[in-house]
Amino acid sequence: MNKKRLFSKTLLAATITLATQQATAAGFQLNAQSATGLGRAFSGDAVIADNASVMSRNAAAMALFDSSQFSGGVNYIKTDIDVTDIEYAGQSLDSENNSSGTPVPNIYYVHRLNDQWAFGAGIYSNFGTTNNFDDSFGATNGASIYGGTTEIKSINYALTVSYRINEQFSIGGGLDIVQGSGKLKRESALLAGTGNTTALDIEADGIGLGWNLGTVYELDERNRFGFSYHYSPEIEAEGDMYMNNMAGGNAIDGQKLLMPLPSMAEFSGYHEIKDTKFAVHYSVQWIGWSAFDELNTKEGVNINNYEWQDGMHYAIGGTYFLNDAWTLRAGYMYDTSAQDKLTSISVPDSDRQWFSGGFSYHFAKKHTVDFGFTYLIGDDVSVSETKAPTPNLTATTHADAILAGVQYSYSF
Repeated sequence: MNKKRLFSKTLLAATITLATQQATAAGFQLNAQSATGLGRAFSGDAVIADNASVMSRNAAAMALFDSSQFSGGVNYIKTDIDVTDIEYAGQSLDSENNSSGTPVPNIYYVHRLNDQWAFGAGIYSNFGTTNNFDDSFGATNGASIYGGTTEIKSINYALTVSYRINEQFSIGGGLDIVQGSGKLKRESALLAGTGNTTALDIEADGIGLGWNLGTVYELDERNRFGFSYHYSPEIEAEGDMYMNNMAGGNAIDGQKLLMPLPSMAEFSGYHEIKDTKFAVHYSVQWIGWSAFDELNTKEGVNINNYEWQDGMHYAIGGTYFLNDAWTLRAGYMYDTSAQDKLTSISVPDSDRQWFSGGFSYHFAKKHTVDFGFTYLIGDDVSVSETKAPTPNLTATTHADAILAGVQYSYSF
């Protein structure tokens, strides 16, 4: 293969990889749909239905409400990424600490039409990440190709419906309109000979259409189960896209980037313990990250292969109904990495542990405010990258995060 073409594809592959990195779950998945769920590590979230945000996890659970519901709030995500022991082209580089804070808002409305039908609308996010390296990182030796600016955002506009079949079974489903946008910029001293050290400069956005289905089974008034499946679309993004192809040209001008998103399936259970004020709940979620095995343009250019693997969430938690005004909750989640054999300093992905707590305060009839907090701990990952013709790079990455959320709910 021609070295100029190889280097061009390497630059684009490396920088797009950086677009799919540190979020609050494996890969670039967000778990930030509600403060209520955050306080229990999202255990049981496909079936608990304590406010309208349940429509983001399982549309069928809207059938559990006796009245119409409104809920809105924001979760704040503070990530802390350490890149240490960096070796590049025979040199040791200074460690990097990339910290960022991002608010993730949400809003939901569930309208109970009658005893059988309910309709919902919501705005929230399932995917997103921010990880920006300092401009000084690798500025003189070319290692900056692995850093730069990365800002990826997604917004999910959901329309859902549920139907109660009988006292035990309910079903539901809906449409998900997913709007994605991204800003990527990379510099490389290796391109100085072209007269322009900008390797990549992209600002693009696009829209995809997904859907979801779910069901709820109520064993009795204290025990129920929920299952849901969310099909995630492939986002077709377009905008201003520039890549230095070592000849001063624009190698991707006018092309469209295809970003495959993972589908998700979740099973949840909820059980109130008789003659106590305590309930236990749990969830198992599958995330189809193997869909992100490669990245292409719509025009048929293969940009890079990733070889990601499907991921899993295992969550368990408890809720204590202290009195009519206060509800306390806690949870734990184990979240498996989307990456397998291919790793990167810009993708500090690893198995992660969630330690969560929260509470609800019913300050007036039909009015509730919720608070949730999570401390997320990632594992150390030894990284070895080879992107010919650039030099090899090795390092150790570690990513932690703190999430805090507040939410207001009203029952009509």
